[in-house]
Amino acid sequence: MRKPLLTALLVLTSLHAQAATLRCEHGIADKGDRTTEVLQKCGTPVSQAVTGHTLDRNSKVQYIKEEWVYSRDNGMLYFLQFEGERLVRVDSKRGG
Repeated sequence: MRKPLLTALLVLTSLHAQAATLRCEHGIADKGDRTTEVLQKCGTPVSQAVTGHTLDRNSKVQYIKEEWVYSRDNGMLYFLQFEGERLVRVDSKRGG
């Protein structure tokens, strides 16, 4: 009984990990990457927008929040969210 449950958990974990990255021509964009690294790996996004600001609680420094959008030939759209020039989240959805 434990083995099927463990296998299912591993599959779900790996699916979530794949959703947090973007495979590009020159590498994989992953959480923690800098904006310059993502540009090198993935090229210029189809859309870039400043979405707000966030304040670091410890240093009281204000960071810019951005969203970059990449479109793929298969119809998928990838939404990359940056805070302080660091990739913090990758979401995807089927374009339409």
